[in-house]
Amino acid sequence: MESSTPVIVAIDGPSGTGKSSTSKAVAAQLGLSYLDTGAQYRAITWWMVTNGIDTADPSAIAAAAGKPEILSGTDPEKPDITVDGIDVAGPIREQDVTSKVSAVSAVPEVRTRITELQRSIAASAVTGIVVEGRDIGTTVLPDADLKIFLTASPEARAARRSGELKGADLNATREALVKRDAADSSRKTSPLAKADDAVEVDTTDLTLQQVIECVVTLVEEKRVGR
Repeated sequence: MESSTPVIVAIDGPSGTGKSSTSKAVAAQLGLSYLDTGAQYRAITWWMVTNGIDTADPSAIAAAAGKPEILSGTDPEKPDITVDGIDVAGPIREQDVTSKVSAVSAVPEVRTRITELQRSIAASAVTGIVVEGRDIGTTVLPDADLKIFLTASPEARAARRSGELKGADLNATREALVKRDAADSSRKTSPLAKADDAVEVDTTDLTLQQVIECVVTLVEEKRVGR
């Protein structure tokens, strides 16, 4: 495959597997665009919370799903995101959004809206794109050129997340991760799942650099093979 042919890479997996750090680094190294789909779900959740939508009421969420205008930057060095023109890169990472994102993401109208947005961004990526999330290889981009599913033990993932969330309690972080996995894996619409043709990479005992090298190699092999 010549470098002029766009390559679409789907990277899925639960929280704390190194998905974002890996995806950004791989995209930057290979000159690809980058999309954090989780940020889009966080953005629509932030909008719901900010606008007083009851996030425990799926019908209220469904009714409002089409209202916010979400724009995602695809520069891996600075992946910005705005909602109705407001920069929300910081606010979407706060706890009140984190605690509600699974409930909002489970609403089919929300998934339809965000999935359409993700597909249009991937289709317009001139050099290709690394798209990270939970249902990219199975639902959003089932024809992706390369699908990778990152895993890690709950303990390793909790340690990484509590490192990111300064001073977070390790056991509480682990419990929250396990709870979120269960919610995301059991939802009816586009659950967190490994695609049949995905390459699984267990990151438990790997450094971030090793994971990045592994994924870059997989992408380069895919390019040569096409």
